[in-house]
Amino acid sequence: MKKLLLLPFLLFFAACTKNPYTHRDQLILVSPSQEIQMGLQAERQVLRKGKISRNPYYNAMVRRVATRIAQVAEKEFHPGYRWEFYVLESPQINAFCLPGGKIFVYTGLLKLVQNDDQLATVIGHEVAHALLRHGAERVSMGMISNLGKQLLAMGLKISGQSWSPLFDLAYGVGTQYGVLYPYSRKFEYEADQLGLYLMYKACYNPYEAIRFWQRMIKAKRVHIPEFLSTHPADQNRIRALLAYIKKLQRIPRNCPIQRRYQ
Repeated sequence: MKKLLLLPFLLFFAACTKNPYTHRDQLILVSPSQEIQMGLQAERQVLRKGKISRNPYYNAMVRRVATRIAQVAEKEFHPGYRWEFYVLESPQINAFCLPGGKIFVYTGLLKLVQNDDQLATVIGHEVAHALLRHGAERVSMGMISNLGKQLLAMGLKISGQSWSPLFDLAYGVGTQYGVLYPYSRKFEYEADQLGLYLMYKACYNPYEAIRFWQRMIKAKRVHIPEFLSTHPADQNRIRALLAYIKKLQRIPRNCPIQRRYQ
């Protein structure tokens, strides 16, 4: 039993790898090819359940911005993705990039953004999540968490007890708020930085990222405390973005027209 209880820790150390972009140690139990297959499967599910928008303006905007972000991603990081871009009819203010470069943007988000630069903020951020393999890392953490819960229940001999649901609840809450949520916020900060870099190198105005998140703050009806959220608190995020924009401006880029951004 002691050996079984040690299994999650052994898997944790065996699966640790260093991210080449952030230089942070990551727990990855999923290979890149497996992750891309998961992305393809998810893409089919999204397309089966969702409704593709035929709005020519929205589709042209997403393709224009996403193409430039994808070109930077391939040139700088060489993921070898087969990029595809979709606009979905939905009031949700959301977008995501599946492993393999499948980008989905909801019409609800497109109604909020004011220009290409603000859309580049979101697409750059979502592409950054894919490049940083945050999805694979989160799946791996969930696998370890679930295995740890099952082994701990066996060790305490409570899996068959009538109060085992209370144990599940206590362990789930402890895991969610103690490990997964802080890591999720770390993922968001990392994606913010790499996303800013992608949009900057694609010749978009990084200061529009600040204006976009300010609009997001106004669009939110409920402010969730940071310790209960998978995303950083809005003001913390904006301060971090401003600090990184100052560093970005020292990095050269090849743009047709150099503009003064503010």
